[in-house]
Amino acid sequence: MSENFNNKNHQSRYLLLDSRIIDKVHNAKLSVGKIIKHPDNPLLLEDKPWEKRFDNLYGNIIYDEIDGIYKLWYSPFIVDYSAKGMSLSEMQEKEYMAPKDREMAICYATSQDGIEWEKPNLGLVDFNGSNNNNILWRGPHGAGIYKDPYEKDSNRLYKMLTRIDETTETLATSYSSDGIIWSKPSRVKLDGLVGDTHNNLLWDSNSGTYVGITRTWGEMGREVMRIESNDFNTWKKDKVVMTGKDKIRQPYSMPVFFHAGVFLGLVAVHEQPPVDRVWTELAWSPDTKIWHRIDEGNPLIPCSDKILDYDYGCVYSCANPIFLKNEIRLYYGGSDYLHYEWRTGNLSLATLRPDGFAGYKQLKENESAIILTKDIPYTGKKIRISCDVEEGGSVNAEILDKKGNVLSDSQPIKATVTDGALLLSKPVNVGEIRLRFTLNNAILYSFSFQ
Repeated sequence: MSENFNNKNHQSRYLLLDSRIIDKVHNAKLSVGKIIKHPDNPLLLEDKPWEKRFDNLYGNIIYDEIDGIYKLWYSPFIVDYSAKGMSLSEMQEKEYMAPKDREMAICYATSQDGIEWEKPNLGLVDFNGSNNNNILWRGPHGAGIYKDPYEKDSNRLYKMLTRIDETTETLATSYSSDGIIWSKPSRVKLDGLVGDTHNNLLWDSNSGTYVGITRTWGEMGREVMRIESNDFNTWKKDKVVMTGKDKIRQPYSMPVFFHAGVFLGLVAVHEQPPVDRVWTELAWSPDTKIWHRIDEGNPLIPCSDKILDYDYGCVYSCANPIFLKNEIRLYYGGSDYLHYEWRTGNLSLATLRPDGFAGYKQLKENESAIILTKDIPYTGKKIRISCDVEEGGSVNAEILDKKGNVLSDSQPIKATVTDGALLLSKPVNVGEIRLRFTLNNAILYSFSFQ
């Protein structure tokens, strides 16, 4: 897929953050959406003897419709020094130094509702003389786990991309039928992939390739690297796809997923010491190769301002947001103190309204905002929009032909809606249309044809 929008692609949903579909914008700015942190946060804590330090959690979450449960794979350090029970003064006075035999593991948890989690005793791995734990693999660092909806071989249904261990700068892949018992790791035969991050994996049906999002290091510090494979066996290195503008704020990790015709990236931004905190920002891409930051510097999931709050120090998004009818769930690993320091970690949850990743809002309050799209394929289906409207505000829409002539207009939308139908003054029967939206005290996120 090229950077230019393919107007012959009859998709049904369009996010306004996709600049390929935008022709003109007046008095409006694209800003990240407003998340709500769940009142039950933190949802999962370091409460087992082998959970020494959640660190960045590196969580991978799915809702398995076949099994009817939420599944979580996360990667704590099981050999490390723990900050549990330490006061702030103790954290600040005693320098944290990781042990030489530091070791990470992959652990597993499940949930019926995505809020209350259980850590099952898998009986697979020894820890201090007992298999009574939820560890499914000792050693891998930053495992990205993906349930492949396109895989025909049931033995390879689940796939993993991970760094082999703490000391070897080598990536490896593995596969599984159930996400619990995994195959022997197969080395990714590429150089220059440090992989000391959350190594993410997905299938891109547009290009017919598996895409790995990992990390290397360059002049600006941490860099996001893309790799790809046609068969999950032989990999090739593409290029660095994201760097920081300077050495101060570096992209630490970036879980990637596909939604409404675009790829979205949840960028963990690490501001270097003395600030030493991490938050999550938003980026989008047409193809996983070219990335655009959205509202850079403004977090999608911010850290708490209260020191030693559960996510004061770090916010690392988990892979795979969960899309529900009335909300999008963004799970993340939170930490109560600074990235390089003593800290305790957790699993927490932030939610967004549907399609609420980013939207256009007017700049000058006393002047309407106007957004004009490029040519969009149209087959006469009902047009729906998702927007937030303040009291006294509105969203109006006009349907234009390719020459800019108004073919129809809508009754104003005067309340917050998700996929709210536009009531047109007259039907439109042309193959391509343009949409011109007028916003007053409103934020527009998406439109769709249904």
